Amino acid sequence: MNPTQDVAGKNAFSWRQRALAYIAELQSQLDGYNDGSAPARGAQRHLDAAREAAAAEPSLKGAWSGLAVDRTWANINKVEVALLKLIPDMELPWWGSDVLARALQHLGPQDPRRAKLEEHLGGQDGKLSPQDRTLAVITLQAANIAAQQEKVRLRSFRNTILISTAVMAVVALALSVVGALHPQAIKLCFNDPSTGPACPIGRLPSPWDVAIVELVGLSAASLVGAIGLRHIHGTSAPYTLPIVLALLKLPAGAVSAVIGLMLIQARFVPGLSELDTSAQILGWAALFGAAQQLITRLVDEQGQNVLRNVRDSSRGVDNP
Repeated sequence: MNPTQDVAGKNAFSWRQRALAYIAELQSQLDGYNDGSAPARGAQRHLDAAREAAAAEPSLKGAWSGLAVDRTWANINKVEVALLKLIPDMELPWWGSDVLARALQHLGPQDPRRAKLEEHLGGQDGKLSPQDRTLAVITLQAANIAAQQEKVRLRSFRNTILISTAVMAVVALALSVVGALHPQAIKLCFNDPSTGPACPIGRLPSPWDVAIVELVGLSAASLVGAIGLRHIHGTSAPYTLPIVLALLKLPAGAVSAVIGLMLIQARFVPGLSELDTSAQILGWAALFGAAQQLITRLVDEQGQNVLRNVRDSSRGVDNP
């Protein structure tokens, strides 16, 4: 079975399918220009490497490092540049718009290569002349490097959020373990002189107090997070950042519920030093769990900014 057929099976991902389709298109173009020269042979090697990377077996290490994504698109970009060098002069004019669009997507308006290419194409009705081939090659290379850096920044941000989520989950787990082993260590019970003691579960401290508070906080966080999904847009990038951002809210809600009740216990909130029923305690746990949105909202906004800076042909050509 060839790699292309294998990747279409159970291990397929959408970015791999898009990459393989584009590789097939590039292969057909390269076949038409392959004259056996050294540049053509080099382009074929890059195309084979891109196909191999796109069809490789997915792994957790590869997903974390982005090795398959980087190798696939780096080699595809090399083939694009090689084709621009190989195509005959008579077909060159029609590449002007494509190269300029790539430059507008990924290079800033002050980039001298983009500005020079815009100037030259503007005076030639958008058609690329043989005299500007070298300029187009240099500009395309720069735009491709910028596009790769955009994906690297996206992956780095996603990995940072994953680490933060894991750390928060460990903290939540540690709190629940301590609460189970030493119910008196994390005091979530209150003692109203008129009604007597009140705990998250019943009237006496329980090994399950911290766990039930975290569960309520996590549930409230998931509800608020679901409501917030209306502001999150999908992405064609190979990293599922919106899902990762949503996962961060769950352990954050669990931890904030416990910390919030501890602050009430410590009389940091005037007028709420004594809660007299389990329902009130769990109600405040839900409120503090939902309140994590005040912090994670800032992370969501940063995530959307990172996603907006990852541009492709579907995102238009306005300035990054």
